[in-house]
Amino acid sequence: MSISFSSLGIQESLQKGLSALRISQPTAIQEKAIPVVLEKTNDIVGLAKTGTGKTLAFGLPLLQLINTGKSEIQAIILVPTRELGQQIYTELKALESCVPDVSLAVICGGVPIKPQIELLKETTHIVIATPGRLLDLQKRKAIDITTTAYFVLDEADEMISAQKKGVDQIIEILPKKRRTILFTATMSGAIKNLVHNYMAKDVVEIAVSMETIGHQGIDHQYVVVDPIEKLEVLMHFLTSRYGERGIIFCKTKAAVNKLAKKLAIHRFSSGALHGSLSQPIRDRIMGQFREGHIDILVATDLAARGIDVKEISYVVHYHLPDYYETYVHRSGRTARAGRKGTSLTVLLKEEKEEIPDFEEELGITFNEIQKADAQGIEENNVFLWAKKIFKTKPNRELSSEFKEKVHTVFHHLTKEELVEKLIAYTFDEEKVSSK
Repeated sequence: MSISFSSLGIQESLQKGLSALRISQPTAIQEKAIPVVLEKTNDIVGLAKTGTGKTLAFGLPLLQLINTGKSEIQAIILVPTRELGQQIYTELKALESCVPDVSLAVICGGVPIKPQIELLKETTHIVIATPGRLLDLQKRKAIDITTTAYFVLDEADEMISAQKKGVDQIIEILPKKRRTILFTATMSGAIKNLVHNYMAKDVVEIAVSMETIGHQGIDHQYVVVDPIEKLEVLMHFLTSRYGERGIIFCKTKAAVNKLAKKLAIHRFSSGALHGSLSQPIRDRIMGQFREGHIDILVATDLAARGIDVKEISYVVHYHLPDYYETYVHRSGRTARAGRKGTSLTVLLKEEKEEIPDFEEELGITFNEIQKADAQGIEENNVFLWAKKIFKTKPNRELSSEFKEKVHTVFHHLTKEELVEKLIAYTFDEEKVSSK
């Protein structure tokens, strides 16, 4: 018998809202976390991967637990990036009509602070925030978080690794009498320290199946290449998935910029996303990706947090991540909402020996695929050349007399014959240039 939201203690108005959103059955983490948040008073550590439904696991009970008779802030949801904050806000906002007296606000960096200051003058019960902006507002005395009853740390492992100082400062300001709800993909040493230092001794630990959740529907692949082949093998893969949407992960901002330029030169529909870009540019690129105007996103790990685009059919790890949980967060961008997806890692020969460790730690199996042979690479280069020609704008400065002379050279050929000759010529040029 399947578990229902009703049996977990979710009130009827929220159940109706979930039905309107076509959410009928709780996920594993929701099934385990919701009753604990609603019925107990303990702090909670939730161990779950990306894409498991964590937002509603803490969001639904919070919407239900807010005391609407008070106008003060009662819950802080701390997130590592603005993109994730906006995603959580959108997900909870969709249920706000079910609890009309509960007020939400998202206050993240990268956008003007004055409108947020004005917003916080109104009644606000739940605040979704990034550490830096929350501290900025606190210093300006524009927000009072000393009334917080519920403190949620989402994607805590990522936040602690990049923004630990800010998190520590926020925890020092929060009231000692509060409930802390922490969600993480892994129990790293830093997370264990945080739990030990800032959470109650009777903390309740909740975990979902780490072997399967976050990997369902994903075909984990790797291909071994020489350094000089890396870009060409990637191009071949992208050509094979032409028209599909995917994310390519790089370790550094410089690598993201370099690869994005290479893709642009080869006329791939792509955009770059990393932390050094201004927030308006990041928003524009993400908007283009979500709306399907660009097919490929080249991103760093932190910048890609909060991307919830269901139609992502593949992710590419252009650089093998340093941490197991990073691989999970990356690969979890695909195979969402019951779909299938591919997670391809491009490995150098010396990195192949690390694959068994990833398999054992994450409970998954990688399939090795063979890199394209010389013929396949050659055909791919010709295809890329054809794409460049197709997307090249006509030169309006050339004289009509010159254009006519060129036309006369080809006028007796059919379209099929012309294409055949162009392909043959280009293949010959490829062979000459490779010698």
